Amino acid sequence: MIGYRCFAWSERARPTEPEGPLWFPRIHQGDGRHDNPAVYGCLYLADRETSAVVEQLARFRGQRLIPEMLVRRGVTLGLASLELPDRAQVIDLDDPAVLSAHELRPSLVATRHRNVTQPQALVLHRRHRFAAGLRWWSVYEALWANLTIFERAARRLTVDGVRRLTLDDPAVVDAAAFLGLAA
Repeated sequence: MIGYRCFAWSERARPTEPEGPLWFPRIHQGDGRHDNPAVYGCLYLADRETSAVVEQLARFRGQRLIPEMLVRRGVTLGLASLELPDRAQVIDLDDPAVLSAHELRPSLVATRHRNVTQPQALVLHRRHRFAAGLRWWSVYEALWANLTIFERAARRLTVDGVRRLTLDDPAVVDAAAFLGLAA
């Protein structure tokens, strides 16, 4: 399974070092959908490049696209292609049987209220000790899948490639068009 991660990337960082593609940034976590940094770190991936970039640029919806939008904490965004073995267990929160088994409703999974989604993720993390992560649909486009990869799966992830994002990168162009960011 290939997932795409859009993140603040330092080309000098080794993959597992801060700002590397396999770095689990617990020190910056706490506000994310499935964050529980006291228990685990996580990486947020998407099933397609555009979706990963949309997640980073959505807060600028309707504005003019400028280079500064591609910078986080003084570091330019990169787009990494990460691979998780297909046999890895991922809890699919888009599967009605999974939702039913955990007494979850789609509205509870999709909510933007972190006081709802973070405790759900913690329960699933603890209940499924061997799960690599969670899968759910993007709040921006339901046909796009997002992944939360738990830190315990770090050794199973490999980097297929990373590139620095620019305004003319195809994934940025597509994400900007989706979000109505004028060039």
